[in-house]
Amino acid sequence: MKKPDSKTFRVVALIVVAALVIAGAAVLLVRWMGKPADKPVQAVARPALTVTVAAPERTRLPITLAANGNVTAWQEAIIGAESSGLRLTDVLVNVGDVVKAGQVLAKFSTDSVQADVAQARASLLEAQAAAADAAGNAERARTLQDSGALSTQQINQYNTTEKTAKARAEAAQAVLSAQQLRGRQTQVLAPDSGVISARSATVGAVVASGTELFRLIRQGRLEWRAEVTSAELGRIAAGTPVRLQPASGGEIQGRVRMIAPSVDPLTRTALVYVDLPGAAGKSPSVKAGMFARGEFELGQTDSLTIPQRALVVRDGFNYVFLLGSDNRVSQVKVQTGRLAGDRVEIVSGLAPDTRIVVNGAGFLNDGDLVRVADEFKPNAPAAPAASAPAATK
Repeated sequence: MKKPDSKTFRVVALIVVAALVIAGAAVLLVRWMGKPADKPVQAVARPALTVTVAAPERTRLPITLAANGNVTAWQEAIIGAESSGLRLTDVLVNVGDVVKAGQVLAKFSTDSVQADVAQARASLLEAQAAAADAAGNAERARTLQDSGALSTQQINQYNTTEKTAKARAEAAQAVLSAQQLRGRQTQVLAPDSGVISARSATVGAVVASGTELFRLIRQGRLEWRAEVTSAELGRIAAGTPVRLQPASGGEIQGRVRMIAPSVDPLTRTALVYVDLPGAAGKSPSVKAGMFARGEFELGQTDSLTIPQRALVVRDGFNYVFLLGSDNRVSQVKVQTGRLAGDRVEIVSGLAPDTRIVVNGAGFLNDGDLVRVADEFKPNAPAAPAASAPAATK
């Protein structure tokens, strides 16, 4: 029998080694497929946001009562013509002018009035002369009363004539005084200090007695007539300070002068009269007839407040985020009240010893993990550099 050569031996050895390698790989594959899968590695939780926190504070907040109303003149004087049938020659003021009591506002023609005064003065002189003559005759008649030269009837006639002439002189004096008064009425004077609010006087017009020429806001004073419901009326008293905000902007301080004694049966509101001293002449932002909103200042109370940045409005409700000991936040519904600058009053839903998220609250959800950072503060001014020690000689 022929022995296998070396080449054949090497081929057989390679086949055996390959078979062993395949068998080992198969065993490892079976073991790997039968081994249970390893548990996944749990990821490390990361904060959702870096936020700042703060605690609620007690703040003194004002108690106010809001109301609406119209601005009107405190008192408006109607200035009219006192004489009739005279022609206007001068109109010296216009709407918006500030006038003083007794100032001349307009002038009427004085020609016909002066003629009437001269005629009345002449009639007076004539009546006075007749009265003097009658008085002399009556005096002489009385001296002859005991002599019997004149009868009693004649003496009575002289006395009667004296009295009649005296009465006519007094009547003429009254006519002259009336004409002189008519002459003074040719000048239209301001009855009080104030601001001209309307003018209907026209140069050249002949007006009748009583015709309106001007309207005057007395002393330049305006008042705000606020409409307050009967339920809130008891909270207001005379002297209560008021902060008025007219529609044109700005702010005016006033004070309650009086409260109407009756309530409107239809609206169930009463008028509260608030003085606005000097507003017509000093404040261009408020005018008579303007609508305005105001607040009655009724005092102050101690209230729990938070920064407005900490308040989150979602679905029509107000929320804040409380910070827990594990740096996770919880969303809490709160009820808000008054505003005071950048702070808002919390009426209910929040305890005073809690910590709430301020910056970043609007980006959080209930249960989020956060990182707390200090509130940003301006850098403190650098300390002055120490002076170098003097060189030793």
